[in-house]
Amino acid sequence: MNQTPNVYLGDLHKRPGVLKLWEKQRNRKQVHWSMECFAEALGVFLYVFPGVGSNLAFIFGGITKQEGFSSLLQIGFAYALGILFALGIAAGTSGGHFNPAVTIVHVIFRGFPIFGGYLACMLVYYQWRPLINEMVEGMIAAGEEALLFTPNGAPGAFALYHLPQMSLGSVFLNEFLCSWFVALVIWAAGDPTNTIITPALGAPCIALAYAAVIWSFATPGVALNTARDLGGRFWALTIWGTKATGGRYAAIAALTNIPATIFAVVLYEVFLVDSDRLVTPQAMEFVQLVHGNRRLIHANDEPVLGSNTAEQGKGSSSSRGSGKASIEIYEVAPGVQQRK
Repeated sequence: MNQTPNVYLGDLHKRPGVLKLWEKQRNRKQVHWSMECFAEALGVFLYVFPGVGSNLAFIFGGITKQEGFSSLLQIGFAYALGILFALGIAAGTSGGHFNPAVTIVHVIFRGFPIFGGYLACMLVYYQWRPLINEMVEGMIAAGEEALLFTPNGAPGAFALYHLPQMSLGSVFLNEFLCSWFVALVIWAAGDPTNTIITPALGAPCIALAYAAVIWSFATPGVALNTARDLGGRFWALTIWGTKATGGRYAAIAALTNIPATIFAVVLYEVFLVDSDRLVTPQAMEFVQLVHGNRRLIHANDEPVLGSNTAEQGKGSSSSRGSGKASIEIYEVAPGVQQRK
């Protein structure tokens, strides 16, 4: 049986020489960490940007008593589509975490996901600045300044606040259960034995999980993501000062999703994972594509599933006496992490 040959992007589209030279350098470990940081920041930016904009339109309609600006349904779709676009655009480089609860080391050692959220909120603010000033001045003139730093005030589109009638215990329970729900879907989407959620359906399922939670539980208040919460809160602090901190709720919004995510993963691994299950053909194809990067293997070698192809490439080069230093590859795809 003839094996289908590997066709690489460079075989279809010839890139300019300067970009080909850059590709040889960007995958060295001294450089590629910045590529991953950029991809993580871009991913958070891509879903925070439409989400905050839609939320701000909803608040504007409520303050000005005008209809048709936004709705809870639109906000859910804005975040869901943003997540879908983020995974499709940036996940191939960084692995598509975009959430410190999925990989805490990204925020501890790099902090770039938070920067992406901060940047998105900053741009949305300046795009809406005249209308934001109108909203703030209108609430102050109406004697509703106490509602400014709530979900119904303009700062509430950037930093997350809870409704005054909701107790901290209630919002904690809501945040924990919603984060647990989303984490279960994320982990299931990365399960190579899952016959229902294949790799191609992973990103849409994750996006819809966020949308479902927003549609159902945004009114009590949900954050779901430390990068989204802290990025927006830091921007609110930049504009409105310490009044925008959010009090004790800020800790709930920023941190609750982390233990909830860990709890969801433990439940999934203990009760729903079986190492004797077959890996689906779609997952096999996905892994082969991930590890089929031309720089990972020697030109005359085929990638071997389940083996360290980078090491094979080094071995082949050294056995032929090339004497050239190998390039460490860090390019990854959603759910697959390869580190040296």
